[in-house]
Amino acid sequence: MTAEKFALESADLFATDTEAARQKRRASVDAPLLAAVRGEKPSRRPMWMMRQAGRSLPEYREVRANVPMLDACFDDERVAEITMQPVRRHDADAAILFSDIVVPLKAAGVDLDIVPGRGPVVAQPVQTMEAIAQLPTVEREQLANIEKGIGHVLEELRDDQVLIGFAGAPFTVASYLVEGGPSKNHEVTKSLMYSQPETWHALMRALTPTIVRFLQAQIEAGVDAVQLFDSWAGYLTSRDYREFVAPYSHAIFEAIRPYEIPMIHFGVGTGELLGDMAVAGPDVVGVDWRVPMDSAAARIRAALDHHRPDAKPEDKIKALQGNLDPAVLFAGDDVIAAHVKRIAAEADRAIDRGQAKGHIFNLGHGVLPTTDPDAITRAFEEVHKS
Repeated sequence: MTAEKFALESADLFATDTEAARQKRRASVDAPLLAAVRGEKPSRRPMWMMRQAGRSLPEYREVRANVPMLDACFDDERVAEITMQPVRRHDADAAILFSDIVVPLKAAGVDLDIVPGRGPVVAQPVQTMEAIAQLPTVEREQLANIEKGIGHVLEELRDDQVLIGFAGAPFTVASYLVEGGPSKNHEVTKSLMYSQPETWHALMRALTPTIVRFLQAQIEAGVDAVQLFDSWAGYLTSRDYREFVAPYSHAIFEAIRPYEIPMIHFGVGTGELLGDMAVAGPDVVGVDWRVPMDSAAARIRAALDHHRPDAKPEDKIKALQGNLDPAVLFAGDDVIAAHVKRIAAEADRAIDRGQAKGHIFNLGHGVLPTTDPDAITRAFEEVHKS
């Protein structure tokens, strides 16, 4: 099966319970993040931070003390507590579920671990057709504790705060499987992709159902939005992204679309791919700190005009998410305020020009571990004033 054919047919592979999911969601339709995605004027500029549920907070370090990362990810009470900690502290407009992109693989039975100071490490790298054939697909019952954790979070969130679920995109998940762990250059991954394209596409087809089911489990448990992280897609050219990656990300978005919740797509170093990532089908495109927000919006609109010429005008405009440099949070209150003002102005210009629907403020990547939590709080306060 070609990648294109897979993208066209795969949406029919995944049964959805959209009504059950709708009944679980409890965020107000007027919640700032949801309003921004629709292109309406929110009551305040919505903000959350990637990795906000994590390493910078002393209360996080306390609850994670002597608890391995993956053990915490499958502990429903810890999932809820860690998810909510930054929301309580910073008055965030969204909680991001505490989890990891390798969680569905671990749940399915893949032999891997998250090694402190290194990241996900796979016992047996997946580099052959035989290894791909042995990859399990996650089942819903294997995600039961994560669904329970989502239920706990929903009990605590205000109705103007949303819960965001997430998953890793197939390319980024595949890179860990192929390399056996984190990689600086992804040379093994890209070598396989270039030299054995049939094997590569087989791996993409094998991973896509697990990623979809992981997202479905979160959505049917009540999350209000989802983000697909393609953290390492920035290592690819636009040509390679379109051939080897986009069809599978597109298939995931199409499988999730019936739930009618916001879908966010984000990668690091993806300035040259922003248009292609938008064409893959999300409602919101995350922008890292390297590209001004108004420039990003122009690239996205141009790509959608080119690749979706027959689409409705409103479908050629995406909401934007981003894009404060995480290092700015170390530079003091005045610098934080100045950068927040600049980014808000860039996003507002894009909206005024009809090149973006709305703006969700975020970092251009994740919170750095040594960030002062008080600086994070001040950033939220500045954004909410903008």
